[in-house]
Amino acid sequence: MRLTLSYVGFFAIALLALHVGLYLIVRGVLLESVDSELRLGVEVLRRGFAESNQTVYGYFRDDRLRAILLRQPPVRDFEATNLYVQFFDADGDLVGRSPNIGDRETAALTLDEQRFARALAGEEQITTIERGNLQLRELIAPLRYFNPVTRREEVVGVLQVARSMAEIQYALQLLFYALTAGGVIVLLAAARGGAWLTRAAFRPIDEIAQTAQSIVRAEDLSRRIPVPPAADELQRLTITVNDLLARLEALFNHQRRFIADVSHELRTPLTAMQGNLEVLARGAARDPQLLQESLDDMRREVARLIRMVNDLLLLARNDAGIQIRREPVELDTLLLETHRELRPLAGQVQLRIGEEDQVIVIGDRDRIKQALLNLGVNAIQHTPPGGIITLSLVRRDGYAALSVADTGYGIAPQDLPYIFDRFYRADRSRCHNGGGAGLGLSIVRSVVEAHGGQVLVSSEPGKGSVFTMLLPLAPQLDGAISPASNPVSNGVPQTVDMARDFE
Repeated sequence: MRLTLSYVGFFAIALLALHVGLYLIVRGVLLESVDSELRLGVEVLRRGFAESNQTVYGYFRDDRLRAILLRQPPVRDFEATNLYVQFFDADGDLVGRSPNIGDRETAALTLDEQRFARALAGEEQITTIERGNLQLRELIAPLRYFNPVTRREEVVGVLQVARSMAEIQYALQLLFYALTAGGVIVLLAAARGGAWLTRAAFRPIDEIAQTAQSIVRAEDLSRRIPVPPAADELQRLTITVNDLLARLEALFNHQRRFIADVSHELRTPLTAMQGNLEVLARGAARDPQLLQESLDDMRREVARLIRMVNDLLLLARNDAGIQIRREPVELDTLLLETHRELRPLAGQVQLRIGEEDQVIVIGDRDRIKQALLNLGVNAIQHTPPGGIITLSLVRRDGYAALSVADTGYGIAPQDLPYIFDRFYRADRSRCHNGGGAGLGLSIVRSVVEAHGGQVLVSSEPGKGSVFTMLLPLAPQLDGAISPASNPVSNGVPQTVDMARDFE
């Protein structure tokens, strides 16, 4: 309704401006035609007087004026039958008038001294005069005579030529009524058409709103809004809403899986602890060996729960956008520390350092180290005894590339897009020590993206995997970093970019 009223309002303003302009143009044209007729009348009288060789008193008699006004003049566009003519001599006395002037016209065609003096001075005056209901268009012009004695042109009198404006008023009145009635009809039609158009334009939006409301009421995010066939704004809106629904559906499904996975992961250590408590309750406390075994199991499960809660807390903080520390970090030193901490966990897996450049980045040292440790632990868990794990650090196109390469079981291609999802584990049977809760790689991606980098992975089943963390170099070390540079394109075959956040 507001759109229709606004449309009709703007249309009414434009229509009013058009009608006013048209009315003024027609009125001006009609007045110009009357003025031309008056000027032609004056010209006929002047020419007749100049050619008559009579005095003004003899030429401007009433009977003479009647004959002059009724004859066809040389100008074909002029007929003087509806003109009123009066002639005044230089003293202001009325010499003659046309016979068609009645009492009403006589009262209207009075000539005051000021206008008479201006006419004697050679000025032509054209005005509209009103006397009651009578409206006349009047032209006052001097009558000049060439005196052969003095050989000068002299003003011998004043001509007053007028014409009734009744026909013009009637025509303008008809035009006003026609424009008013037509404008009202056009506005009503525009209002009805505008209402129809707005309803037709908003109907798809209403359908989108109703469909969205039905989806909310039914809690069925799998439904989609029908896409209009026309490639317009509504189609783009529908596609956007459908994309939003798809993303919401994915988020809710992920949330359900997340809750189920967390419940499962928490249930396992809690069940183990409950079992140990039951063993103790049955009398294991009196057996020192059995008591120690139960306590050791509960300590391990408690430590496992603490690690899981800490990992979840870290992910929650990253999701909340908590700022990380920004300080220079020497990655070569951090790589050596990580190597020393991983060696006790490697067991029969050979852990070594490959390329090692001196690189400094700006970031949070503890979190970068945690991410690198997670990659190392993940590699140890999925590498069989006798395998090799290589830690490397190189510069690559404005980035520091921290790589963990193993000769383990590898990752199936269908699992690669999901390995960074929380609680996702491709094949637990291929992990020789049981594996963790499936949060390590999620933390790696979260930490790296918080530093403005990305995680790359390439893997081939049976041959091993290469995980690479790309972190931007410190500005003073690499001032020529270009946002358009592609760090993915160098060095690692069969690379999968996991920078996009599916959560």
